Amino acid sequence: MTMIYDEYDYKIPEGKRIRLIIDSDVKNEADDPYAIIHALLSPKFDNRGIVAAHFGSVRSPHSMQDSDTELKHILQLMGLPEGLAHPGASKPLTQRNGRLITDGVAAVPGQKPPSDGARFIIDEALREDTKEPLYVVCMGPLTDMALAWICEPSIARKLTCIWIGGGAYPYGGFEYNLSNDILAAQTVMHSDLPLWQIPRDVYSEVLVSMAELQNKVKGCGILGRYLFEQLEQCSHTPASMATNRTGEFWCLGDSPGIGVLLADQLFGYEWRKAPGIRPDMTYTEEPDNREIKVYHRVNSRYILEDFFAKLALYAQRQGTK
Repeated sequence: MTMIYDEYDYKIPEGKRIRLIIDSDVKNEADDPYAIIHALLSPKFDNRGIVAAHFGSVRSPHSMQDSDTELKHILQLMGLPEGLAHPGASKPLTQRNGRLITDGVAAVPGQKPPSDGARFIIDEALREDTKEPLYVVCMGPLTDMALAWICEPSIARKLTCIWIGGGAYPYGGFEYNLSNDILAAQTVMHSDLPLWQIPRDVYSEVLVSMAELQNKVKGCGILGRYLFEQLEQCSHTPASMATNRTGEFWCLGDSPGIGVLLADQLFGYEWRKAPGIRPDMTYTEEPDNREIKVYHRVNSRYILEDFFAKLALYAQRQGTK
């Protein structure tokens, strides 16, 4: 299945479009829907599908199912088919007898992976009927990406993974997406998958005020109202109340994963050896690992204004603004 939204007065030049899969813990926090909708409204992307990721068991005992339900609600609001949604693994990886396991099933090279989301990533990566490059943007734990690579290592030659996650360099430390599957992150870091990492200190730069969201998002039809109201509601949950957020702003921390694909030249990065990750989420130097792209700066103005413009234009076309 595919979805390309190109109802604009400009067209993407031949050869510039890319295939995109999003892997998102949609219901974890309110920023995921912003990034997902930004991607779905961007004509550069041939949106192949979205994997609903878990976000551990602290906030919900059935977090993947919650993400899947929220994802299908977003697709319904946009009049898009539910077939774009793919359920991911419902639990993080554990290790047993030398195998990585989730949902009671081991990930084994050459065999079908334990999650529909991982199977979808593999199937899309192995397509031979297109030359468009494939990118997988992971906005939560790396569970499904790790499962896909374990079961079909050849996908490392077929896609690039972008991960919103991991602590600040050089030391690392606690980071929420990483905390929800440390084994998966360790697996991906030690793999040969091409990886672009956007760590915590960098994705946290994308700050937006609640007043700005009311002014630029809420009035954009049904979709804008949904985005604003679900974020405002999220700001009153116990998890949000326990942070240093004041109620005046939010961090749209998943949106850089979309921004770097829309205009990578606007973002600062360096190539460095993929680190090891300790159980406490700090980094270790691994000189034998491959190099990965690690971002140290994002262009928040570009990300936010591009999203606001596309949402407003979409609302105008829908006749809802």
